[in-house]
Amino acid sequence: LGTAQLKAGMLAGGIGLLLVVIYSLIYYRALGLVTIASLVVSGGLTYAMLVILGKQIGFTLTLAGIAGFIVAVGITADSFVVFFERIKDEVRDGRSPRVAIPRAWNRARRTILTADFVSFLAAFVLYLFAAGDVKGFAFTLGLSTILDLIVVFLFTHPLVSLFSRSAAFGSARFTGLSSLRS
Repeated sequence: LGTAQLKAGMLAGGIGLLLVVIYSLIYYRALGLVTIASLVVSGGLTYAMLVILGKQIGFTLTLAGIAGFIVAVGITADSFVVFFERIKDEVRDGRSPRVAIPRAWNRARRTILTADFVSFLAAFVLYLFAAGDVKGFAFTLGLSTILDLIVVFLFTHPLVSLFSRSAAFGSARFTGLSSLRS
């Protein structure tokens, strides 16, 4: 695999990540900042895992592996969308953002777990029956899916819960949530 192909894959991944960031900031405002912070944490964990796996088992990143990570950015963004849309639903029902967060999390958690389980199962089956580069795609997709769960449960949800306690979180200008109430 040539360096030009790797650079092209990394560029495509960067563009995809940039689109997720722009969309998150426009549509979710302050919650978009949570998305960005969560993606940074996820990226850091992913990089750390690549370094550890590289040193321990000689894992090298291929173009197919990069494609797996690009797909995983979409899976991670999907987890945020599910959670944030549940928050919006709760606010639409007349609840304050502070009350909406735990209720939304209870509703979103099962959906996030199910979606990530299906993605991980697909990656696992693909890894078992594939050969060559497709195995690399499946491995990175499975790894990223596991890391998504870790980030959503141990970083994103606690961060949103923490923000919901601040006075600024109730501001429609800050979050866009209060403006949903009729």
